[in-house]
Amino acid sequence: MQTNSDLETLALGKRLAQHLFPGAIILLSGCLGAGKTVLAQGIGAGLGIEEAVTSPTFTIVQEYSSGRLPFFHADLYRVESPEELEEIGFTEYWQREGVTLIEWPERLGYLVPEEYLAIKIAYCDSTQRQIAINALGSSYQQIVDNLQARA
Repeated sequence: MQTNSDLETLALGKRLAQHLFPGAIILLSGCLGAGKTVLAQGIGAGLGIEEAVTSPTFTIVQEYSSGRLPFFHADLYRVESPEELEEIGFTEYWQREGVTLIEWPERLGYLVPEEYLAIKIAYCDSTQRQIAINALGSSYQQIVDNLQARA
């Protein structure tokens, strides 16, 4: 699918959030400036998060708890190895009954979960983004099906 502005990317995140469930994991990839944080802000807004969702680049994970589900927004850009994530118990977020969104998921290495929603944002131009959403697991496929049905 394609979005033609930050507002459309934000709206997509809000729509997506309506279908998320406790324990949902989203792996969000794209180059710097592609719109990952804008999509994360939309998901946060769609979950009812009251605080401003910002990129947690220096803290690895920013936790938000004011919505219908807790929202754990991780940015692994500065992580050097999966072992570093293991040391801090990163995968424990997946058992906390919230939504975990992970930017730069390629840094997970062997810690990639068995099931997740994969979102890739490609930068087309200053306003357009191409967004691919793929599911690994039946719960996530249902999200993709619901989004496509409403597109």
